[in-house]
Amino acid sequence: MRVYLDNNSTTPMDERVKEVYCEATKYFGNINVIYDLGIEARKKLNEAYDIIYPGIGANDEDDIIITSSTTEGNNTVIKTFLDAFLKGGKKHIITTIAEHSSIKAPCAYAKTFGMEVTYLKTDENGRINLDELEDAIRDDTALISVLFASNESGAIQPIKEISEIAKKYNIPFHVDGAQAIGKVKVNVRELGVDYFTFSAHKFHGPKGVGGLYVRNKALYQNLIHGGNQMGGKRGGSIYLNGVIAMAKAIELANAHLDEMHTRVAKLRDKLEEAILQIPDTKSYVDKKYRLPNSVIASFKGIEGEAMLWDLNRYNIYAATGSSCSSERLEGSEVLEALGEDPEIAHTGIIFSLSRFTTKEEIDYVIEVLPKIVKRLREISMTYATVKPN
Repeated sequence: MRVYLDNNSTTPMDERVKEVYCEATKYFGNINVIYDLGIEARKKLNEAYDIIYPGIGANDEDDIIITSSTTEGNNTVIKTFLDAFLKGGKKHIITTIAEHSSIKAPCAYAKTFGMEVTYLKTDENGRINLDELEDAIRDDTALISVLFASNESGAIQPIKEISEIAKKYNIPFHVDGAQAIGKVKVNVRELGVDYFTFSAHKFHGPKGVGGLYVRNKALYQNLIHGGNQMGGKRGGSIYLNGVIAMAKAIELANAHLDEMHTRVAKLRDKLEEAILQIPDTKSYVDKKYRLPNSVIASFKGIEGEAMLWDLNRYNIYAATGSSCSSERLEGSEVLEALGEDPEIAHTGIIFSLSRFTTKEEIDYVIEVLPKIVKRLREISMTYATVKPN
């Protein structure tokens, strides 16, 4: 049996999405020309937009820029405000210590030009304190950027409440929504956000295509310059079959939301309860603040990389630390931000389920996990020198 539990990193493409994706390859015409093949391709793009816009709750006057990924969208937003700063605009960005590297890296880049960044801490549930957010706001605050939910801890931020604070001070608000679609309801207008970024491969769509929602009249500066694609807002030929497939993936993700919060959540809970039956283990973030598919657990005395290796031997695939940088050996910054000791933060394992995860797969993981823990602790010098709880 092969059990894939790294769905916060990337997901397998839904067969229904794959069918649409392959079928759409025949619409190869240039959407910006007036001959029949181009008109046909443009029609298919518009049909995809007619699904994507209501799929995330956007209005017609808003923009959804097609991107290659959430990373591209995040960079576009941060560098929009860097560009504004360099032209005499405000210099301060507020974000969190729990952000993905695609926010932290462009923020670090912006700092090299003189911008300033405040990184808000998170509590034991991985959430920021709203009073601390308000206290961090300055007269020169240009942007607030907060991820919807953590790919590691699964912690969901209070997005609507943050949006209300941002509006109170007239500060643009960006949300990295990579972990949101397909796991929680997303309506960008109801949430009150100005920018929202996402990637299709996080919700059973293809890799290489995503979106950047930009509220009507919100500040925007091209990251990629070129032709008149996307109304001149993002150069480069549009990945049309990818966009069509992403639209189908959003449609299916929304259709399966109830399943995610019932059947999948119950499987997650079953796995978590079994993990906690193993001595010297711990899970994090109250379930009411956590994505329904996610559990992050620590196993005292076992390095995360070692655990992944043994899980792999049993054809079980999970993650440790940041899912996009599994080569690093440092402890999980997210676990440390939750208040965990750095020694234990080395042992964090992320199990993230999907709507394709089955009871039989979870039962298999529950069966083999104690064997793996037993073997690794028997050879762990760390566990041998630390008295178990």
